[in-house]
Amino acid sequence: MEIKEILQSLSILSVLEHYGIKPNRNKMVCCPFHDDKNPSMQVYAETNTVFCFSGNCKMNGKKIDAIQFIQDKENINKHEAIKKAQSLINESVQPVQAKPIIQTENLTEIFTKLKQSLYSSSKARAYAESRNIYNAKLEAGYNNGTHYSKLKNCIIFPLKDKQNNIVSYYGRNIESKGKDDRHFYTANRKGLYPNYPNQETETLIITESIIDSATLQLYTTYTSLALYGTNVLNEDHQEAIQDLPKLKEIIFFLNGDEAGREWTKKHSETLHQLLPNITISTVATPDDEDINSLIQGHEAEILTHLIESRTILFSSNETSSEEKNEPTQQAEDPIKTSITTTGKLNTSNADYISFVYENLLFSIIGGLALYPLDKLKITLKIQIAKSQNPLHSIRQSNLDLYSEEQLQRFIKTASEKLEVGSKQLNYAIAELTSLLEDYRNAKIEEQKPKTEKPKVLSEFRKQELQKLLQSKNLYKKLNELIGKTGVIGEEKNRLIMWTVFTSRLTANPLHIICLGASGTGKTYLQERISELIPKPHQLSFTASTENALYYVGKTDLKNKLILIEDMDGANAVLYVLRELQSKGYVSKIVPMKDSKGNMKTILLEVEGPICLSGTTTKERIYEDNANRCLLIYLDNSETQQQSIMQYQRLLSAGKINKSEEQNSKELLQDMQLMFKKINIVNPFADKLIIPESVFKPLRTNAHYLQFIEAITFIHQYQRPLQKDSQGNPFIETTLEDIELANELLKEVLLAKSDELTKACRNFLESLKALLIKEKKQSFFRSDVRSWTRINPDNLRYYLSQLNKYGYIKIVGGNKYKTGFEYEITDKEEYNKLSNSVETALDKALEELRMLRTVANEAN
Repeated sequence: MEIKEILQSLSILSVLEHYGIKPNRNKMVCCPFHDDKNPSMQVYAETNTVFCFSGNCKMNGKKIDAIQFIQDKENINKHEAIKKAQSLINESVQPVQAKPIIQTENLTEIFTKLKQSLYSSSKARAYAESRNIYNAKLEAGYNNGTHYSKLKNCIIFPLKDKQNNIVSYYGRNIESKGKDDRHFYTANRKGLYPNYPNQETETLIITESIIDSATLQLYTTYTSLALYGTNVLNEDHQEAIQDLPKLKEIIFFLNGDEAGREWTKKHSETLHQLLPNITISTVATPDDEDINSLIQGHEAEILTHLIESRTILFSSNETSSEEKNEPTQQAEDPIKTSITTTGKLNTSNADYISFVYENLLFSIIGGLALYPLDKLKITLKIQIAKSQNPLHSIRQSNLDLYSEEQLQRFIKTASEKLEVGSKQLNYAIAELTSLLEDYRNAKIEEQKPKTEKPKVLSEFRKQELQKLLQSKNLYKKLNELIGKTGVIGEEKNRLIMWTVFTSRLTANPLHIICLGASGTGKTYLQERISELIPKPHQLSFTASTENALYYVGKTDLKNKLILIEDMDGANAVLYVLRELQSKGYVSKIVPMKDSKGNMKTILLEVEGPICLSGTTTKERIYEDNANRCLLIYLDNSETQQQSIMQYQRLLSAGKINKSEEQNSKELLQDMQLMFKKINIVNPFADKLIIPESVFKPLRTNAHYLQFIEAITFIHQYQRPLQKDSQGNPFIETTLEDIELANELLKEVLLAKSDELTKACRNFLESLKALLIKEKKQSFFRSDVRSWTRINPDNLRYYLSQLNKYGYIKIVGGNKYKTGFEYEITDKEEYNKLSNSVETALDKALEELRMLRTVANEAN
């Protein structure tokens, strides 16, 4: 046998079994080629190979087939390995290719994971929402490529057998734009979608595609069965239809194109020959439309309307001529149209709910109030369903179905007017009450905020992230990843913000405020970095009332990232936010009525800590909040603006790889799930002195130390785990962490040391450069206007501030004619301030390095 034939005949699973190696449920095994305690070798049965992901393994980085595995396992040459493989073929029962279908129980287990992927993948959710099929009631999943490479990037629908077991999958590719590469099935497709119809089915709708059938499940009460394309009505379909003992009508609802109409005719003839006593009809689908496209451009009621207006192709041999015309009559008669939901609430119009009980039609006019729960008040109309007599109806407003006395009076009156028995009305209203209670409870549940299930990372994903977190120059790689998500420039600011956001997972989170002039991209930067944090971990709002935060759940804000798009919108809750920042806890006592109407005082409590992030143009106004935060100022340079505009051009031209951006975002989101709470000890903290020039040193010193701890926290996979005297685990800060913190915070600490606002400082520094360029020592206001075209009001404010703080002085001119002539008092003051901050940080770090060197030499 040739090597190719051997590899086709010999399963890698057979080789592993021969050596007593059994894969776990994730198809992972402990690698036999290195000391492996946690399974790091992935088994790929589809390609008949294995792959070791451990960096400690000599086999890492290459696929290993069956022959190579035998050769390396037994440490023999290639020829001997081939002979050994041939001998194993004789022992093996069947090659891998004879088992293309995974067993049913595995398909069910895999589908559970695929369902979770649908909710965790933003692009899958977006696609499902665009098709109006994103609904928890629908059995659907998403394959990101972890199970079937052929079905990668597909929304997955399960096909089922007669016992309702999943036996294969259908996949709809969400990225394909062509017509021929959108639909995929697992090998040896079998089963039906959504399942074999229930034996009680009387009316069955045949759809052209699985998504059309899924749409009918969500928006109608009809039973449906999907074809595998326009022309595929196979033996399984026919057998399933023939096995329905109570079936009365088959409705074809195919696409509104020539092929749909042609195959409706062919399929209906086929089924008529098989089932001559069954009515077969067709829905007139609008041109170039299908079931799913109809609900994207219209209200869902259009489906019911089209079905009720269907045309009969073949009548039942037992049906009278009067009954043949009934669908047309139903479309014309609004009363008979409503009777299609006998025994159920028709809630397609929430303001006009209907219910049919025997020959009575109940209508709830104006809908149903959800509260209070101890009342069920409605405006009720009851009429004889098939009667055209206007006297055969009664209306009652403000009818409380929970008031027995009121209800019995109404039943007596209605019984007399409608000439029906009170017993029938009692039964009907009792059932209506029960249905309305269920409907109200369902609506209340819908209004509750939906909590996303925590994302569970696969072992492979964990290994990928752990390898990244253990890599050298971690922050450099993080910066590159953030850049790949579409964040342009702001390299230090984006790293600072990402570090602050990640610190929400620590016991003492940091806070940050992004400052800058209007239109500089403050909110944009905050939004883009917040997209790298899992959504369940954050709360974003643009405005809030004063007491809103007291009424969230007690622990709903704990370790959450709170995002404020503009501090002006959160002015009412700034005090509460400050307390959550400082104390990590707020409480309030409020009076409230109990169920008996008595007043009592209750305590509202909300626990932190929180990580707060906001943006503003008004640094001085929000000084109390700014003192508790790191302040970053955006790069408003010409180079940065040109870079952003170039990105916008590329985005508009379709030259930005959005898929790569999304993958980078999801990788950074998943990274957040890898961080574990751990105590941080900074053994160098007592030697770290912040620059003397910094204003409000108490808080700034705390922020500096917390930022160093946050960097250590992010490097937790690179720090050895230690235990203190009480046995509590912790990790230690290194000098490299301090050096990185100094590099990132240098501008932040410099701004904290400057008595001028950043905008005023930028104006002064640009003014110094202009005077050098123009070779002047002094200047007039008109000179600055001609050089910079600055807004006159801003110029007046800046000159006033600089003069007030003594950075410029008046050396001539006058107020009324030429204006004052100004001169800068000290052109080197900012360089001196910058050098003092830099020197203080570098000096402290150098002293720590010397101490470490001395300690190492002593050891």
